[in-house]
Amino acid sequence: MRITQESDYALRIVTAMAVRDGVTDAGSISTETSVSQRFALKILHKLVKGGIISSFKGAKGGYKLARDASEITLRQVIELIDGPIAIARCVDDGESCSLNCDKAACIYHHIFDNISLELAKKLEQIRISDVLSKIHSKEEI
Repeated sequence: MRITQESDYALRIVTAMAVRDGVTDAGSISTETSVSQRFALKILHKLVKGGIISSFKGAKGGYKLARDASEITLRQVIELIDGPIAIARCVDDGESCSLNCDKAACIYHHIFDNISLELAKKLEQIRISDVLSKIHSKEEI
């Protein structure tokens, strides 16, 4: 499994917004995170739709976190952008086994499913606030 560039950028955007007070415009978010404004807007739209970020219209409009950073997990952000954590396509409910075999009988399906569940559990345990507290200390999370 590989985290997509869009999820990587979404994590950067959420983390950058977590250190700010108040509403921030898309241009500032784009500059601060080195994400093109067009792509940042696409990601922001998904984050708003998913309830992680709130948007505000008008001359002083922009974006801010909808919840405290301690309530937002890496898993929530990644799954909002990429869908459920799955290290193999056979684990994703929407995909079928390339061998057309019974998933219940396939040992690899069980192995990949267990690994996917463990990875999802680990990502659920890491909150944006944890990331913020470790940024300057370079400690492992």
